[in-house]
Amino acid sequence: MKAYLGEVLISRDEIKKKVKELAAMISKDYEGKDPIFIGVLKGAIIFMADLLRSIPYSVFVDFMAVSSYGDATETSGIVKIDKDLDTDIKGRHVLIVEDIIDSGLTLKYLLGLLSSRNPASLKVCALLNKPARRKVDVPVAYLGFDIPPEFVVGYGLDFAGMYRNLPDIHILRFEEQ
Repeated sequence: MKAYLGEVLISRDEIKKKVKELAAMISKDYEGKDPIFIGVLKGAIIFMADLLRSIPYSVFVDFMAVSSYGDATETSGIVKIDKDLDTDIKGRHVLIVEDIIDSGLTLKYLLGLLSSRNPASLKVCALLNKPARRKVDVPVAYLGFDIPPEFVVGYGLDFAGMYRNLPDIHILRFEEQ
């Protein structure tokens, strides 16, 4: 199967505007709470960097790396922790920063895992959401865009490690060889 870039689904200008809106809400809600922002690698790295630059006060940052896709376009449903937190989150206000919520399985697993570590609060900020593909419900406090059930790349999202660096979010198309 050969992949190629399709049309732009969300432009860099739309993304920039939405990141500022999300940062304003998050800044208000977490002011004075000494929050920990946990970026889910690798997809959320660009979104998280832009979000952090829009928060007007210091926040603590940590990362987790999880995998459930590999080089596939569908989640396997099996979540593997490739990198755990370096920080104890007990009693802390935690915000998970995620690039995209698809089936919800990975995020449900992460919420359960992190909740068991007894944070003061645990919320989710996601740039993209595919409600049509949801298999389990997950709470999302801050959401950028609902998108159709297409495979998307760019702005941190990849296919087999490629396309993360694109500034816009594109639909990825496939053709049989």
